[in-house]
Amino acid sequence: MSDRESTTPVAANGDGASTHAARRAGVDPLMQVRNADLEPYVGLRYLSKLFRLIAVVLILLLVAEVVTGLARQGADAIPTLVSEASRLIVLAGLLWGIGDLAILLVDVGHDLRAVRILIGRQTAHVVATPAAVAAGPAARATTHDAPGAPESMRLEPRVD
Repeated sequence: MSDRESTTPVAANGDGASTHAARRAGVDPLMQVRNADLEPYVGLRYLSKLFRLIAVVLILLLVAEVVTGLARQGADAIPTLVSEASRLIVLAGLLWGIGDLAILLVDVGHDLRAVRILIGRQTAHVVATPAAVAAGPAARATTHDAPGAPESMRLEPRVD
């Protein structure tokens, strides 16, 4: 089966066209996804890469500073190098962490977009059936108790 084929059964309507094709042709405007919900977070990804790159450069500078300090001054440079190394390692760790936070913000944005799309679709379903909502719980109860309703939808008789 190819990627374009559907596994759902398609019934033909009166004029021979499939209901699946008819459903695809007339997309409900309430069910569409806004273009703003599909845009990628390019800026945050670049910012994350920038912070991580700066952290790597700081570690390389630390290595160069240690090598230069030991080559020029020998063992006398160790106290100064330890303080500089600790400062640069902490700064590099903070920059790397900020890069990770930017990726986390991208993930949070994706979750927010998914919630926005789902709520929009749920709202579209509620708006599409105003008669059932306006009829109240009594109409819904009779619908659920109908003989054709599935077992999971039938209401149990109330025992007092």
